[in-house]
Amino acid sequence: MGSIVNLPSTGFVRLPQIIGDRKRGIPGVLPIGRTTFLNGVKTGKYPKPVKLGERTTAWKVEDIRTLLESFGTEA
Repeated sequence: MGSIVNLPSTGFVRLPQIIGDRKRGIPGVLPIGRTTFLNGVKTGKYPKPVKLGERTTAWKVEDIRTLLESFGTEA
């Protein structure tokens, strides 16, 4: 699992920063796949995203940190 330290302290993160992207060498902080994460968003298990533009979706860093802390991930 990636580290919560890889997240910025404030702002927004995109999906590859949360679940990682092997092709681009981006480590994720949550060890699950894209479909699992997006299904969790739909069911309310994971935080809802924020639309920053027509084709830009992101999540608040604070929401992702809270999610990781609920799993017991250490900083």
